Amino acid sequence: MEISRKAFKAYDIRGKVPEELNEDMIYRIGRAYVAVLGAKKVAVGHDIRLSGPAFRDALVRGLTEGGCDVVDIGLCGTEQIYFAVSHLNLDGGLMITASHNPQDYNGMKLVGRESRPVGVENGLRDIENMVVEGRLPKVAAVSGRVSHSSIMEAYVAHLLTYIDLAKLKPLKVVVNAGNGGAGAVLDELEKRLPFTFVKVNHEPDGTFPHGVPNPLLPENREATARAVREAGADVGIAWDGDFDRCFFFDERGDFIEGYYIVGFLAQAFLRRQPGAKIIYDPRLTWNTIEIVEKAGGIPVQCKTGHVFIKDRMRQEDAVYGGEMSAHHYFKDFFYCDSGMIPWLLVLELICSSGRAFSELLAERIGCYPASGEINSRVADGPAVLAKLEEIYAPGALRVEKLDGLSIEYDNWRFNVRLSNTEPLLRLNVESRCDKELMQLKTKDLLALINGGRAG
Repeated sequence: MEISRKAFKAYDIRGKVPEELNEDMIYRIGRAYVAVLGAKKVAVGHDIRLSGPAFRDALVRGLTEGGCDVVDIGLCGTEQIYFAVSHLNLDGGLMITASHNPQDYNGMKLVGRESRPVGVENGLRDIENMVVEGRLPKVAAVSGRVSHSSIMEAYVAHLLTYIDLAKLKPLKVVVNAGNGGAGAVLDELEKRLPFTFVKVNHEPDGTFPHGVPNPLLPENREATARAVREAGADVGIAWDGDFDRCFFFDERGDFIEGYYIVGFLAQAFLRRQPGAKIIYDPRLTWNTIEIVEKAGGIPVQCKTGHVFIKDRMRQEDAVYGGEMSAHHYFKDFFYCDSGMIPWLLVLELICSSGRAFSELLAERIGCYPASGEINSRVADGPAVLAKLEEIYAPGALRVEKLDGLSIEYDNWRFNVRLSNTEPLLRLNVESRCDKELMQLKTKDLLALINGGRAG
């Protein structure tokens, strides 16, 4: 089968199986990873996709034939690879996952020492060229060895360091693993927490009998929302397939935009570490900036994307970073993102407050109503961005191009940016205490983006 570049993205590998990604390619990636990064010992894991075990075997063969030792941690989430690399002091790690992509896809996320991401600027492009062009080095004279390790106990113990168990109270919590990998971790945490878990789509199943887990899609939220209402739960939580993102529902079953969780967690960290730096992305900003500044912290804006956020967090020595897309990054988690740490912190805050989740967030949602991210398929994204700038920049208080186009007025602002992987424009709009204005401006912008005229 012809080797294609299509599966190689800027910061990971993702493709349709077997046309764009297959066992031969995975083997070559293993060989190339060792050659490019000089790794001597790495961690390998895979998510619940059906092609995962075969891909794991091919990857391990490539790595060991390159002379690299492998610690196989088995079925896991992406953040467990991050943890294994730093906890075991390894040279890197490779996670076989396609996260929330369709069932017939798979992929890979690569990290180096200290759990630092490997992208096009620091090795991934060289790996791609070596794989596609077939320029693999000779098989090592001495093959690497394979060991198997469960890091679950140490990983769970680390997760629990972020909260004070004495502050926790009995809560009823709906947990929806989406038939992904989160269930095994939840089962371990359940033994140590005073919460009653109502489990939805809990068992790992690579056939995705209830659809690919991606709670960002509105159509995928109802199962969790319904379970919250039926169980009379205090909160609902749902994860994507490799559980590096988690999504929240209040006690009424209402979905909480990730934007408000960023401010919520920033405030929690600043109570513990006054004056700390908090990283946020440009899509929705006002709520985060206000919360951080009022709490005595320093808000630092960074381009969207895990590679940029992780790098900026290290530069700034930031304690926490959050993206409205539900990626949350923690200094003490090797500056990496986790889908388990956020909900532990949120539930501790609910327990400490003695108030309902909806009450804790109502004021902030009212102060800064937001559209949530709206995707539009367009033929010529740059032309649409130029048109929006031409129309909205005159009279604006601020125009920024750190990540797409951000335009700010005194009482509303928007960000629109091109997708890195699809012909989509992603729009976010927010206002100051004026939901109707936010909705009106969202409607106007979408009309322009989709070729209509503003109202």
